[in-house]
Amino acid sequence: MKYRTVKKIFAAFAVASSAGLASTHEAAGSIGTGNWEFDAGADFRVRHEMMDNIPGNPGDIYSVVPAERCGNKNQIRFRPRVWFSAGNGPFRIYSRITDEFREYPVENSQRKKDRPYNFPDEIFLDNLYFEGTGLELDRLRNIGIDEFDFRFGRQDLFERGHSVFGLDRIMADGTPLDGSRGFYTDMMRVKLYFGERRSLDMFALYCSGRNDLRWGNGRSEGRAMNPINMSDSNDMDEWGGGFVYSGTTENEDLSFKAYSIFKRSEAYTTSSPVMRRVSAKEITTVGALFRPRFSDRWSMELEGAKQFGRILDGNRQAGGFMGHVALNHHPDFLREYSPVVSLTATYYSGDRNRTGKNDNDTAWDPMWARYTQDSEMLVYGALYGNCYWSNMVFSKLKLSMTFGRHHGFYAYTGPMFAAEQDGLGHADGSGGSMYKGWLSAARYDFPILLAPKDAAGAGRFELFGHIVAEMFQPGDYFDSGKPAYFVRWEINLKF
Repeated sequence: MKYRTVKKIFAAFAVASSAGLASTHEAAGSIGTGNWEFDAGADFRVRHEMMDNIPGNPGDIYSVVPAERCGNKNQIRFRPRVWFSAGNGPFRIYSRITDEFREYPVENSQRKKDRPYNFPDEIFLDNLYFEGTGLELDRLRNIGIDEFDFRFGRQDLFERGHSVFGLDRIMADGTPLDGSRGFYTDMMRVKLYFGERRSLDMFALYCSGRNDLRWGNGRSEGRAMNPINMSDSNDMDEWGGGFVYSGTTENEDLSFKAYSIFKRSEAYTTSSPVMRRVSAKEITTVGALFRPRFSDRWSMELEGAKQFGRILDGNRQAGGFMGHVALNHHPDFLREYSPVVSLTATYYSGDRNRTGKNDNDTAWDPMWARYTQDSEMLVYGALYGNCYWSNMVFSKLKLSMTFGRHHGFYAYTGPMFAAEQDGLGHADGSGGSMYKGWLSAARYDFPILLAPKDAAGAGRFELFGHIVAEMFQPGDYFDSGKPAYFVRWEINLKF
């Protein structure tokens, strides 16, 4: 219970910091009374997703396999959001409230009022933070820190398609169960700048297993926000913190990041596959990311990370390792559209007996990157849990092009293998080959109406969308051999 008390204090401080710090600066005379700037806006997203035959873990009672729940995987998601900001000089307060409700065009056995995310579902506090940017202090300049930024409160880990820390395979989503409905966490973040080419991020965060800052129907109350399996209880709180050091060389032919991040997942109850209590786990991830650029035509991305940790029910060790490499070619052909051809390979370690009694867990822990990393579809069939990228070797060939704002295209294809044969793909646990299958995907983003860059108020009205399709042909690792598909169209309105 001592951890729960500490986390409640931390969460209260993270959300309330805006008021406390604002009053502190105002009392010190740093914020004037006549220079406040106020702004507000909204956006509305309609997203229709259709999928079928997604292979999963046959031993999991909530597995998405061809014989189960396919009719419920045709859904239309409606997400309205409203935001407000107030700024004064380098300081700003930002708040956003969000709802997402869904409709299911395909008939299923559930009554409408019993279906998840049934209208109106819930309105929840999605963002509320206080930030300062470009701040300077003489005391810090004396030790080489030119300026610093801070952001305290509820904030997103994922912005503009990437991790706010630039670590897409480590830090991206604090609420993985609800998909892209929200990406928030309660976090205190400070970024120090050492000249123009070096910076240090320091942060501490807390992700509650449920969201109490909400209003809605009874079905949404107490919804688990970050469970590993769909049947998990809502008390798996997660918290931690770390450091991310970033830099670029003077000629900008190499950028790099080095990081150390700690995470604790509290104990929780699950009925997958049987009712039991899952022990708390602590993981520290240490890694580095390099992006060398050899010429105008060739570049690479290299990342490696090792985890150290323990499962808190004795002396069991936990944590795996990850490796990623990408070779990028920037051809002259259609250069005005920034074409990139990439050959990538990603490795997440697995464990043959990670659920065995007294067994260590050497599988890669995805930390706060349980989102659609390499596939919109396979997050529904991740064998270790919801969005739980682990025990995987995935290579792909990818082509991407950018035609303009909200206008682009990508396509990729490649084989996927298991890093270890854990037997989870077969109901009898016998396992098959290491070959998980072949995944192909394509996405096209298109603008419908774009606002001028300097537009303000209602003049910022924009309309844009995308369509994405994926196909997965399961390999012998799975019981199922049926081709799986995923199709989604989406329209966004914002101002």
